[in-house]
Amino acid sequence: MHKHGGALPLVGHSRWKQIEPFVGVSRETWRKMCIAGRAPWPIQLSPRCTVWSNEQIHRYLGDPLGYVA
Repeated sequence: MHKHGGALPLVGHSRWKQIEPFVGVSRETWRKMCIAGRAPWPIQLSPRCTVWSNEQIHRYLGDPLGYVA
């Protein structure tokens, strides 16, 4: 597992521990925001591996209040 290196890559996918420092909310709040369409929808690679598109995370971070999934 990669450690937080100070910047989120522009392309690719990241797991929760990699995006957590940037989103500023708890995992449960983030999950509820995803369901409500106010945060990027996760991609489930397997039953135990969920990732988010870095491009969508950057789009969200650019305008968190105006983001629509």
